[in-house]
Amino acid sequence: MAINKRHVSFVSRTFQPRSTLKSTRFLPLVASLFLFVVFFNGCRANQPAAGTGLAPLRLQLDWYPQPEHGGFYTAQMLGYYKAEGLNVTISPLPQYGSVAQIVATGRADIGLGSSDQILEWNSNALPLVAIAATMQHDPQAIMLHKDSPIHDFKDLQGHTIAAQTGATWLKYVISRYNLHQVRQIPSTLSIANFLADPNYVQQVFITSEPYFAKQAGADVRTLLISSSGYDPYRVQFTTRDFAAQHSDVVAKFVHASIRGWQQYLRDPDPTNAYLLKLNPALNPAQESYTAQALRDGGFISGGDATGARVGRMSAERWQSSYEQLKALGILHSTIDPTTIYALKYAQ
Repeated sequence: MAINKRHVSFVSRTFQPRSTLKSTRFLPLVASLFLFVVFFNGCRANQPAAGTGLAPLRLQLDWYPQPEHGGFYTAQMLGYYKAEGLNVTISPLPQYGSVAQIVATGRADIGLGSSDQILEWNSNALPLVAIAATMQHDPQAIMLHKDSPIHDFKDLQGHTIAAQTGATWLKYVISRYNLHQVRQIPSTLSIANFLADPNYVQQVFITSEPYFAKQAGADVRTLLISSSGYDPYRVQFTTRDFAAQHSDVVAKFVHASIRGWQQYLRDPDPTNAYLLKLNPALNPAQESYTAQALRDGGFISGGDATGARVGRMSAERWQSSYEQLKALGILHSTIDPTTIYALKYAQ
């Protein structure tokens, strides 16, 4: 089956490891590079660029431009960043790139990731700090055919699932539900196997793959991974050094980004049209589907229609995620979870 180019790219983002830091052989190099960059850039300030009066700031995405990044592009398009005195450059993720490495080594100031990643990266000696929530809940899910006997995560017993290699959420589910007969196979870069096999179970983004499966005639159901109890934030992060030296810049970025997301949720169409120019692999129908899924799922807003919860995080959620990872043996060293997030910017 021929797969839409946009679908292939998004599935690639879904299933390929978002950070090569999953491989420990990179850790000494990245940590050393981080220390060098901190020394080299210790006195670097985000001073206004000559002639513009705007402080430059570099945002590193976790993939190509998508509606899932809509709030940042809205803030850029409508001048919210400029109103805060910032000249924000938004960069797509290079092929085989790692957001953590790019930010830690000073090639970007702010990056996108998830709260469980931030915890793990810190345990691997990368002092990164989350500054705001991009999504209150992760839109990752498992996709099933309508007639599948799986209706809850405990029903995965005895089944095979195509999931990202080393998926922490699956380790959590297996542990929580005491599953002993779950077979994991590597995910592929298409939904072809899902369409061909009525028993196929696949890790997806609820904002993407279900659209393409339905377009191909499949009747599907999804189970959000967050409903299992494993519920990390999607976050914006920077280095502790950058946050300490440029706290005012970080605060302005977060404030403008929150405005951008609130506006995108109200009216995504202008931004979606712009995203289509940046990423021609998108298509308008899919963009509309994604934007509606983001709203319906409360992924950005947290279910608060006023938009008041956009960007916010809680110490309780962070502590819960920390305890989950610690119990699973995911963290490679002792860390203080209260030092790797900052609530002040989005309050």
